Amino acid sequence: MATGTTKHSRRGSGPRALATSLGSITKQIFGQRGLADGAILKDWSAIAGAQLAAHSQPEKISYPQGAGDGGTLHLRIDSGAMATELQHLQPLLIERINGYFGFKAVDRIKITQGPLPGRDKKQPWSPRPLEAGEEHGLAESLMDVDDDDIRQALQALGRAVIGRNQG
Repeated sequence: MATGTTKHSRRGSGPRALATSLGSITKQIFGQRGLADGAILKDWSAIAGAQLAAHSQPEKISYPQGAGDGGTLHLRIDSGAMATELQHLQPLLIERINGYFGFKAVDRIKITQGPLPGRDKKQPWSPRPLEAGEEHGLAESLMDVDDDDIRQALQALGRAVIGRNQG
């Protein structure tokens, strides 16, 4: 070079936000599952509502061969009661999904019941241990119960009720 400066070649256009790169990386993976750009996964809570989203997760959308609309949403639900409720709410959910996409993307929903992947299981609730005074008061209140089985059942219930409070 005549001016004495060296020419640096730049690769790329500098730092970019991770979100801009993820779209191109995940598009192929989501596309194989019929989820296009993964928007239904990302916005599932807004589409389905917080209660349903807490107990469900879209797995894929399958379309009839050669069609880009009228697909079947495969939805995993972790609660039998929620699955039953969804059967009644299915037309409303399909309407919300299609409104989100702006076209008739989903025609029906196929429900699969089972644990949701990647979600922490809730720890089972257990009452706190009773203090000595609480235990004594419970035992004293059940002294007049003659039947041992009934007394033990009432003690277990009493421990659970008293143990639910902070003390």
